[in-house]
Amino acid sequence: MEKQPLLLLGPLMPYLTEELAKRYAIEKLYEETDALGFLQKNAERFRAAVTSTFTGLKADMIDLLPALEIVSSFGVGTDSLDIAYAETKGIQIANTPDVLNEDTANMAITLLLAATRDIVANDRFVREGRWATGETPPLALGIEGKKIGLVGLGRIGSVIARKLTAFGCEIVYHTRNKRHDVSYEHYNDLTEMARKCSALIAILPGGDATKGVISREVLQALGSKGTFINIARGTVVDEIALVELLQSGQLGRAGLDVFVDEPNVPEVLFELNNVVLQPHMGSATVETRKAMADRVVSNLDDYFSTK
Repeated sequence: MEKQPLLLLGPLMPYLTEELAKRYAIEKLYEETDALGFLQKNAERFRAAVTSTFTGLKADMIDLLPALEIVSSFGVGTDSLDIAYAETKGIQIANTPDVLNEDTANMAITLLLAATRDIVANDRFVREGRWATGETPPLALGIEGKKIGLVGLGRIGSVIARKLTAFGCEIVYHTRNKRHDVSYEHYNDLTEMARKCSALIAILPGGDATKGVISREVLQALGSKGTFINIARGTVVDEIALVELLQSGQLGRAGLDVFVDEPNVPEVLFELNNVVLQPHMGSATVETRKAMADRVVSNLDDYFSTK
């Protein structure tokens, strides 16, 4: 039986590419020297495509694929996918929620612990031989009994909240609408919540609706003893203000997995001991990435078997 043609819009992890190739006749658009010319000749062949949150899917690409019915995206984020435009064309968009909740939540907690306990700075302290020469590092901060504010309480945020209760933390949250299925205290005013918290964790979708939600005012309210953790998107925070406040000490600490212009990170952060940096690794474990890849494949298989 002839395999269904499948267009890969951007690079994918080898395991996923191999699994897709077992089931579909894959074509790698990103390897074409003349991608536009390739599409002009072949676009009508492709009812399905695969992308990722990094590659995305914009309206201009949708217009170049008139036969497209289904796009399976590797990742949970949708800010790089023009879902509204796809809907006008009758195109279904599938992503990979739930399978990455646990490890992404674990990254948030790892960053919180690393930032408050000065893990990276103290690692450097030992490696530089300063401990051996008799120096003593400053005391770190604990999170036991502290109030932790979650900016967003969706799938991943709910897992973070559950896990942080094991550390004896008090959970509060800010969302546009109060949830009635949880007992955590809800704040309508994000600045007020920040003022009362020891740490803020950003775990909300990216996109225009949330751009700059974590403002200078919010970060200043969190204060010189506060810790800001971002595993959402770089755009949800005023990055210029974030850098300035970390430099001046008006914001105490930060753990950052995401940035506005990835992979470009403000270089001034490299010299700061009060910030822990990660290269967008929230879901980046062997186990979770395999589960995400399997979901990409099953989303396609389910579509073509059941519509």
